Amino acid sequence: MIMRHSESGSSRFTSSDLALVTAVSLFFPILSIDKTNPHKALFWFNRVEGLDDVVERFWKRELLIEPRQYFDQLKSIKARLYGNE
Repeated sequence: MIMRHSESGSSRFTSSDLALVTAVSLFFPILSIDKTNPHKALFWFNRVEGLDDVVERFWKRELLIEPRQYFDQLKSIKARLYGNE
């Protein structure tokens, strides 16, 4: 799931898709994680130049990422998700 949200002049990008979030977070830092819904976390990113291109390339299966780097990032994100329960 991809969502776009604008608030008070600044633009944000959010998604609950863990595979997409992992890939995007290799290029752009996660701004925050909204865990208010116990069944689905929302990951927030600042919308900066290049972010939309990475998302588009991910969905087109054109984004190339080193597999070990992706796996390590996924482990790190899961630790952030489940570490503060």
